[in-house]
Amino acid sequence: MSELKGKRKALGRGLDSILQSPDTDITSEDISGNYVAGAIAELEISKIETNPFQPRTDFDGMLLRELADSILSQGVIQPITVRKMGYDKYQLIAGERRLRASQLAGIERIPAFIRVANDEQMLELALIENIHRQELNAIEVAISYQRLIEECNLTQEKLSERIGKNRSSIANALRLLKLPPSVQVALRDGFITSGHARALITVEDGELQESMLHMIINRGLNVRQVEEMVRTLAKGAEAAKKTVKKPDPIPEKFKETTSVLSQKLGTKVSLKRNNKGQGSIVISFKNDNELESIINVFREQQ
Repeated sequence: MSELKGKRKALGRGLDSILQSPDTDITSEDISGNYVAGAIAELEISKIETNPFQPRTDFDGMLLRELADSILSQGVIQPITVRKMGYDKYQLIAGERRLRASQLAGIERIPAFIRVANDEQMLELALIENIHRQELNAIEVAISYQRLIEECNLTQEKLSERIGKNRSSIANALRLLKLPPSVQVALRDGFITSGHARALITVEDGELQESMLHMIINRGLNVRQVEEMVRTLAKGAEAAKKTVKKPDPIPEKFKETTSVLSQKLGTKVSLKRNNKGQGSIVISFKNDNELESIINVFREQQ
């Protein structure tokens, strides 16, 4: 027990400090089963149910087979983490890949760290464990970040502390979820890379993003080529904005108004009008004498 306490002090922030938090471990006598919470024990795999909050649904069969072969020769080196559900009943918190590989290897028992966690803690632990220890694709990582923020009430700052990644990395990952579904699926399934996806994020038009996606896949474009395409599109859009002539809100019949008034008043006159017909006439004067002259013109008209 003293060794475990000493280990906790050295862990600091990160996954281990969350998994082995003394605030949620129970190390006293427990009559609901053979093992107390807080212990590490060999559990029968048949008594462990899978985690309903598992954020990952795609497990590579070949990699699972390789891990199963490793387990047969070396054993399970890193214990899974479970929570106690009752008498000899446990639910997986973290380590589904190791559990699946152990089942594939045909072994009956697996080392497990036993702890107590509520549902929110279960979700948080499963998500954080996967982010750190699994080869998740970029979309799965982004979804895990999003779920931690929304379902565990974490800010990006708090999430940054939890997983040990800077906030900008988290923000960039979350931006991937704004891409059209077709682009997200292509990234998830490995047809494009994160670099391709980040380049497409800067394209505002969803249909154009999808068109570019097809070009990337069909032509085998690399990230640099896609970035150049995006820059070219941006330059073209900017040039088009500059060449588009703004509509003149002043109707033709009022075009000569300013020159007529200028001649009559002997000073500069400007007319401003919006598309709704609202506006103003601005009469300029340089000194009080000019102002008085302008006023006299209007008096003469009365």
